[in-house]
Amino acid sequence: MSDPDSATPLTVEPAATILLAEDDPVTRMLMTRFLKKAGYEVDAVANGSEALDRMTTRYYPMLVTDWEMPEMDGVALCKAVRNMQLDGYVYALLLTARDSKEHIIAGLEAGADDYLVKPVHEAELIARLNAGRRILDLEQSLRAANQRNRILSITDALTGAYNRRYLMEQLPRELERSRRYAYPLSVLMCDVDHFKKINDMRGHAAGDEVLQQFAARAQKFIRTNSDWVARYGGEEFLIILPETPHEGAMQVADKLRELISATPFATRTGDCVVTASFGVASTGPNGPDILLKVDALIRTADECLYQSKQGGRNCSSGLEIASMPMKAHA
Repeated sequence: MSDPDSATPLTVEPAATILLAEDDPVTRMLMTRFLKKAGYEVDAVANGSEALDRMTTRYYPMLVTDWEMPEMDGVALCKAVRNMQLDGYVYALLLTARDSKEHIIAGLEAGADDYLVKPVHEAELIARLNAGRRILDLEQSLRAANQRNRILSITDALTGAYNRRYLMEQLPRELERSRRYAYPLSVLMCDVDHFKKINDMRGHAAGDEVLQQFAARAQKFIRTNSDWVARYGGEEFLIILPETPHEGAMQVADKLRELISATPFATRTGDCVVTASFGVASTGPNGPDILLKVDALIRTADECLYQSKQGGRNCSSGLEIASMPMKAHA
């Protein structure tokens, strides 16, 4: 490789880190110096094995590797990288003195995105890396768009809680985990009391504001790392509490119920006092029976909610399935 100081200065926008694998110490030093001068952060190693070890501990969006190296060559490294589960795509550029069509094809089929014949010309290297950055930018944009679409597909547009689709996908998984690891699972079904009257007297826009604030209070109250809220339909929500026994779930329901009624909800028509009723269904302390299904868990919570409404609303009723009768808490 020619002296980088003699090359035409080239700069790039701040770029992701390059992992450089090159066994020749002089070439490795010169390339590292040049790439850093061009604006890249560089981690340099002496062979493919070291590069692979680095890949297991940190995500490198760009890999520049020599073909012929001891322990693991560049082709084997490219193959190994393509078989790894990484945080994003890795743009791999293979450097070699081999310039036959057969070698170029072998390198690309091994997983390299591009191929550069030594001695490397600095301007061409930067141009190819810039092309790689465009590929990485596109991949990241697509990944972000897919994530946004995924969030939209599982989120209730009005309240920001999960929607019914997510509920029916995820709750069976929660139930199965509860069964497998023998921990309790509780489901709270909550319903805004007299919601039709709110819509009739204040209008549907105000009713929407009540639902939004109801969901926000519930989401802020629960544990963010395990519990979650889903809109079940209309003014009904389900709150899923993994690793929560029945007694604890009843406490959550009562505290949330008090939180809902303690502070009026602000709407465009003025403050609105809101109360809610809760139905709590829980598995036993060691997880669900093998026969318990999601439908039965939801149905039990719904029956408990009905009992709360029959009991005057603004209360919580619950049942530990197959082990405890319903009980109401005023």
